[in-house]
Amino acid sequence: MVGLLALPEGTDQRPGVLISHEGPGLDDFGRSRATRLAELGYVAFALDYHGEGQPIADWDAMSARLAELSADPLRTRALGAAGLDVLLAEPRTDPGRVAAIGYCFGGTLSFELARMGADLKAAVGFHAGLATARPEDASQISGKILALIGADDPFVDAAQRRAFEEEMRTGGVDWTLVLYGGTEHSFTRPGAEAVGRPGIRYHEPADRRSWQAMLNLFEEVFA
Repeated sequence: MVGLLALPEGTDQRPGVLISHEGPGLDDFGRSRATRLAELGYVAFALDYHGEGQPIADWDAMSARLAELSADPLRTRALGAAGLDVLLAEPRTDPGRVAAIGYCFGGTLSFELARMGADLKAAVGFHAGLATARPEDASQISGKILALIGADDPFVDAAQRRAFEEEMRTGGVDWTLVLYGGTEHSFTRPGAEAVGRPGIRYHEPADRRSWQAMLNLFEEVFA
């Protein structure tokens, strides 16, 4: 598994951010999130939870892989924890100021890390699947949860959102769910509609606003 570690300028310790890629796999978009965060002063590690540092080109193969991980949250958490170990092994990472973010299933992975009790100040999911096979583990979440979802995302429907809300309430979590109107899945990826699947489309306002919402949360939890 081949990820990308990006460091900010300087030599001091900085907050660390673990980045989990979209369903197909780690690509230039996922790696660019790490470099973008490093430019803002964070230590950022874009992990690779499929392997070989390459996306899965075939839609059916990718869907099968994600189905396996969705059915086995403990395996998903182990993959995320391995990435977190890499981030924490970097001397410039402040271990007391760490967050996990992710896109699509990568957001799901970030939330699963929080559910396993990882020491995260925040977990952020961009158009992330919100369902889990172990909702009772929400009681182990110690950091803040931010879910950024398109209101018209066919992969994260109203029923899934309601179940997530109930899970967060039952677990006593500090959580926020933001819905962007007129917005579908993969709204952060320019050209997302090129995949040719219904319900997948870039939305510039939601992309910009969701990134700012994440930065606002970082400012709060890393202060």
